[in-house]
This record gives sequence, C-alpha cells and structure tokens, in this order.
Amino acid sequence: MDPNAVPDKQRACPRRHLIFYLRVFDTETNKLVGYIGDISTKGVMLVSEKPIKTDKVYSLSLHLNPTNDRREPRVVNFDARSIWCKNDVNPDLYDTGFELIDVPDSTVEEISDLIDDIGFNQ
Repeated sequence: MDPNAVPDKQRACPRRHLIFYLRVFDTETNKLVGYIGDISTKGVMLVSEKPIKTDKVYSLSLHLNPTNDRREPRVVNFDARSIWCKNDVNPDLYDTGFELIDVPDSTVEEISDLIDDIGFNQ
C-alpha cells in the first residue's frame, strides 16, 4: 500500500465505488486521464494506463452518459490535486488518488447525486 494513501477509515468522507467506470478528461488538453475507480465529495481515485504525476493540480471533467430523461451527456468539471500514484492490482494499470479543490456546492451536489444514482450500495 502506498504510504501516502489514506485508509478509508481515516477519511472524513468515505469513497464509494460506482457500477460504471466513468471517463475523466483533462479539460486543458481534452485527453482522457483515466476512469473513476472510486469517488466521494472530497476526492476521487482514477485508474489509468500511465502513471499520473503527483502533487499537481489538474482541471478535470467527468463525462456521464445520457440517460432516458437526458439526451445530452452531462459533464461535471472540477479541480483536483494528485496526491499519490501506485500500480493497480492489474500491473498494466495505475491508481491515482486526487483531492478535490475549491469545489462549488453545485458540483458537490452533482457528485453526491451521482453516488446515489450509480454507486454500489455498501
């Protein structure tokens, strides 16, 4: 385990796993950064094919697929600092922990709704 990774029992807001791997893009480059492995209103863990530089602030966008009541994809934008990066259980992938930064209440609400809509019941 990464020494910088925070165990879930120490988190102020436990992270939840989603039933879908949602795509996350860098808003500055529009390139795929990775897929959400778990999420909370305070942070996310992304799974990616390449290691992600730590101690850097990224402008990210989470892309949600359209649903029956919404024809267009929904995009949630947020800034996050990469805290740690380590190999995934699959040695071809990497896990990176991010702390959300200065997230507006409206975005926190969207993330909370997302967790309620497609999070595993734990």
